[in-house]
Amino acid sequence: MNKLRLVLDTNVFMVSLAPQYKYHWIYQCLIQEKFELALSNEILTEYHEQIVSRYGIDRTDAQLDYLLLLPNVTLTNPSFLWQLVEHDKDDNKFVDCYFASQSDYIVSNDRHLLGVATDEFPPISVLSYDEFERRYKQELLA
Repeated sequence: MNKLRLVLDTNVFMVSLAPQYKYHWIYQCLIQEKFELALSNEILTEYHEQIVSRYGIDRTDAQLDYLLLLPNVTLTNPSFLWQLVEHDKDDNKFVDCYFASQSDYIVSNDRHLLGVATDEFPPISVLSYDEFERRYKQELLA
């Protein structure tokens, strides 16, 4: 079976870094190569900005350098911009990466991203954190 390929919204990624949050199992599964993470330069830049503001520059550089060394992390640069998120244009980077990387899901609690999930063309699958946990936590931690 192919590994699950995901795009993680910045907020989900950020809280997965901290051991005290219930989301930390996602980061643990990532570093154990239980799923693939698709990133674009735009997403990486946003991760960087958010980690710097929360944790400081030294930890950020080390965290992101390590992330990019993982064999299950792929850097994808979308060549087509879908512009499907109307109410928060900044969220389009996750949708564009999702399509360019042929990911299975975007995992997000952002209402703007959850609102673009559709079976119509272009089909896009966005899972809330709770739905992702319900469907995959037990399988990924096995």
